[in-house]
Amino acid sequence: MRTRIKRGIRVSRYILYRETLIDYTEKFWSFLGAFIGIGVIAFFQSFYLSKEENVFLIGSFGATSVLIFGAIRSPLSQPRNLIGGHLIPALIGVTIYKIFPEIIWLTAPLAVAISIVLMQFTKTLHPPGGATALIAIIGTEKIKSLGYYYVFSPVLSGVLILFVIALAFNNITKHREYPSKKY
Repeated sequence: MRTRIKRGIRVSRYILYRETLIDYTEKFWSFLGAFIGIGVIAFFQSFYLSKEENVFLIGSFGATSVLIFGAIRSPLSQPRNLIGGHLIPALIGVTIYKIFPEIIWLTAPLAVAISIVLMQFTKTLHPPGGATALIAIIGTEKIKSLGYYYVFSPVLSGVLILFVIALAFNNITKHREYPSKKY
């Protein structure tokens, strides 16, 4: 019994030690990938669009960057989830806004809830997708005026930029692999 307890303590210490190790190389690649990914989208926005048309960079891309650069092994960050998990909610958000344009207390929760269910059905669950649907409802007048074009730009174009950069930065070292072969 005593040996078993000592072994349990030793295993627990090892697990705690491993969990608290800081891998600076991993953090560096996460930082660099996210910085370049969001930076490229912001560059295109500032280079091609005037300040009045700032619609290329949406908030849900920040949360997406956390997943695809910081949690690359997560099933929620895999390409199917990344792309489908933004496109489906964008379509839902725009459609619901077109049907009920002025009833925010109904459209906002409906867009997010339907998006979640459709992402679950299609196995494309990506948490930032909820924000993508919500942005279609509560975004600026510029975003709302895009209509279904919102699905293509900023959503699809931004997601593809992030995806390409994730492929490049997450496969530079032998310790990082994206997409994960596990999924």
